[in-house]
Amino acid sequence: MTSDGKPVARLGEPVRGSRSGQPIMVLFDLLSRRWAMGILWNLAEGPRTFRHLQARCGSASPSVLNTRLKELRSVGLIENTGEGYALTATGRELFSHLEPLGDWAMHWVPTLHPDAGGE
Repeated sequence: MTSDGKPVARLGEPVRGSRSGQPIMVLFDLLSRRWAMGILWNLAEGPRTFRHLQARCGSASPSVLNTRLKELRSVGLIENTGEGYALTATGRELFSHLEPLGDWAMHWVPTLHPDAGGE
């Protein structure tokens, strides 16, 4: 749920970048929210408490971090365990698909030219 009590996303309903609400666009909308990827990346290393996540996501305000945690929990990607927040099986599966993109990006970014920025 979002902070206003609405579901994070529903299949077929418009999301940022997609009027049709295609599944990939629903996922991209969720992952593009501030600190969503940072939270997932940090939890891939193991469970983290709110304070530990806050320290690892230094510029995230407590309210943004809390909102993102609620959203990620509501879609079944993370859970609150006795050790703190952790990826669910679905969250770990998603991360297994994201990790190769992170590896690819590590090789891609150095190939960018300083003058190749947006126009």
